[in-house]
Amino acid sequence: MNEPRAPAAPSEEAAATAVPLGEATRLWLKVGVLGFGGPAGQIALMHRLIVEEKRWIDEGRFLHALNYCMLLPGPEAQQLAVYIGWLLHRVKGGLIAGLLFIVPGALVMLALSVLYVSLGHVAEVRGILFGIQAAVLAIVVDAMARIGRRALKTRASRLVAGAAFIALFFFAAPFPLVVLAAGLLGWLLNHRPQAEPAAAIVAAGPTPGLWFAVRTLAIGLALWAAPTLVTAAIPGLSPVFADIGVFFSKVAVVTFGGAYAVLSYVAQQAVDGYGWLQPGEMITGLGLAETTPGPLIMVVQFVGFLGAYRDPGALSPLAAGILGAALTVWVTFVPCFMWIFLGAPYVERLRGLTRLNSALSMITAAVVGVIANLALWFALHVIFAEIHERHVGWLQLMIPRPDSINVAAAALSLAALVAMLVLKTHMLVVLAASALAGLVYALLA
Repeated sequence: MNEPRAPAAPSEEAAATAVPLGEATRLWLKVGVLGFGGPAGQIALMHRLIVEEKRWIDEGRFLHALNYCMLLPGPEAQQLAVYIGWLLHRVKGGLIAGLLFIVPGALVMLALSVLYVSLGHVAEVRGILFGIQAAVLAIVVDAMARIGRRALKTRASRLVAGAAFIALFFFAAPFPLVVLAAGLLGWLLNHRPQAEPAAAIVAAGPTPGLWFAVRTLAIGLALWAAPTLVTAAIPGLSPVFADIGVFFSKVAVVTFGGAYAVLSYVAQQAVDGYGWLQPGEMITGLGLAETTPGPLIMVVQFVGFLGAYRDPGALSPLAAGILGAALTVWVTFVPCFMWIFLGAPYVERLRGLTRLNSALSMITAAVVGVIANLALWFALHVIFAEIHERHVGWLQLMIPRPDSINVAAAALSLAALVAMLVLKTHMLVVLAASALAGLVYALLA
């Protein structure tokens, strides 16, 4: 028996006529400036403004777009903005929505990066950053708990989460390999997802032909790779820029499950592999990203800035840092636009693939283990000044030196954990209070 079909949504041309581009642009700027609180807060903000207040699209279409964006690597909230912008005004609308979602946070993050390298040695600034580091540990643990409650509902998902944690923490398995293995397992298990209500399935118009996909993919790949190739070809320019372009391009295709999931991979490579920054600085960067609007993955901009700032080559350190930050943002977010412009017209076909949804569920389960690895890594580096690595065959052990414990960091981290997990205090309040506590500690020490 055929399933009842939902009424077709208005065409893109009708939506574009109904919503003036100028009004949409002002709304996307508002979302970009007010987009605090991570993806959950950003998605809630867009839902309130676009579905409830403006009524530009209905609930079903919003959920349909969100579910598709959850299938993609990259920040789902930013991709959702691109998708809705594309629905309203095609490619022009998608570009405007996606860029305005990114630019305010990127500018703030760049300013914070410059202040960090300029004033990071000042005792008061170090105290504030010390407090932020402690809060970050609580934020990561809270994220792990929230995702775990949603994702670990079956025995298989819990086993995958545990296996991902063990593979990463004790065997230093590459993050992309863990994600691919979890996805492959989910594909093979082929769990049938719960049926969706018909209202959540909205016709997206005729499916374009092969030439559309080839052209979109060719343009997207060329734009994605061009800056990295140019920096690699310029004589005398530091090779760090090519390294940044290649590395964060790889990060962009494995960022399933949000920024927290990929941060352990970024930290492992940026700290231990490339030597761009110290473990404590990775935690600082995440704390700074939590205080800015826009996607949390913007923390990679801080990493790219510091990596280039400390290996400027023929450029001044500041110019190199700005170029490194811009290159990082480019290779991180260009593919986000490409995934939407390429895949949105075919989204109805993707919705019917039960194996794809099964693979996604296992990837989400693995993300819980990945975040647990990140939380433990952060905890060790925040609370202990010295950590020794020991290798027994493929087994890797991180053993903290007991007498190197930072009692103040441990106490502040515990207080932040209680505030978030027990008292349910808002993340920005915890960050502000921790920063203030760090400042007071620096002044009294």
